[in-house]
Amino acid sequence: MLELKNLSYTINEGENEKKILDNISLTIGDNEFVAITGPNGSGKSTLAKIIAGIINPTEGNIFFEGSDITKASITDRAKMGISYAFQQPVHFKGIKVRELISLAAGTKLKVAQLREYLSRVGLDVNQYMNRQVDSTLSGGELKRIELATIFARNGKILLFDEPEAGIDLWSFQSLIQTFEKLKEKENCCVIIISHQEKIINAADRVILLSEGRIDKPYVMER
Repeated sequence: MLELKNLSYTINEGENEKKILDNISLTIGDNEFVAITGPNGSGKSTLAKIIAGIINPTEGNIFFEGSDITKASITDRAKMGISYAFQQPVHFKGIKVRELISLAAGTKLKVAQLREYLSRVGLDVNQYMNRQVDSTLSGGELKRIELATIFARNGKILLFDEPEAGIDLWSFQSLIQTFEKLKEKENCCVIIISHQEKIINAADRVILLSEGRIDKPYVMER
């Protein structure tokens, strides 16, 4: 489904160049649950943003379902079914939770449908569906709501950057079960950037990044 070929990403630091990603090649198939981990500064979030189309690689190509999408915008990739949950969720002033999740789903959702998506992230539909998605919500609440929108999008690639942030232990265990169920959908894979041991243990495959490269001895199959 998703193939990364010789991806590199370089930034300028004064007169010098710094390579954040160095010749990454990786294939992720349908119905896989893949965890990408590694120390801070290893390039994990940069790789996620390149897959989502937020930034473009300096070198290399990205193929999705056989087509080269290296230069496709984040909007175009979203239309293809590539969904991305930010590490730091954004505010949507003037829009209610129920409206945001309905927009993600592409249809006006009934209360029972909203309950399904919100319950996956440990939120009560009656308390949250009419809340404004603004600064009155905590960072953890915004994170949960963003995760609910990703679930509602019904995408083909679901990409999460440290989804455990702001999630309590009970909801976190429920979240892992949701990830495991999502990969069972036809033509769908789940990619998670995380340090969390429980997510890493639940994944089908664990990929360790170190200094912008895949540390090949630690690409572990389950």
